[in-house]
Amino acid sequence: MAVEKIIESIKTGKIRITDHADEEIHNDGLTFEEVFVSVLSGEVIEEYPKDSPYPSCLICGKNYKNEPIHSVWAYNKETMGAVLITAYRPDPKKWIEVKWRKK
Repeated sequence: MAVEKIIESIKTGKIRITDHADEEIHNDGLTFEEVFVSVLSGEVIEEYPKDSPYPSCLICGKNYKNEPIHSVWAYNKETMGAVLITAYRPDPKKWIEVKWRKK
């Protein structure tokens, strides 16, 4: 999945935020602005092409404080808008250098 379409959706405000994303962002003490900024400088580290109803991807980026943020996004081709599925601060116990899952 091309991160460019998600970035364009963020810039144009064509975003749908799931209830799960809203809850996780709140639980991790994040703001939507931090999540959006992290995508602008982020990179896709995992892709989920079989997700339904739309393929999705995990983006790793950083906020203004240079702290890592993970966010999972899908792109709806029909509405040409992005869907924020979840976002969180990566747990160092589960990630190597915040980009690779520990097995």
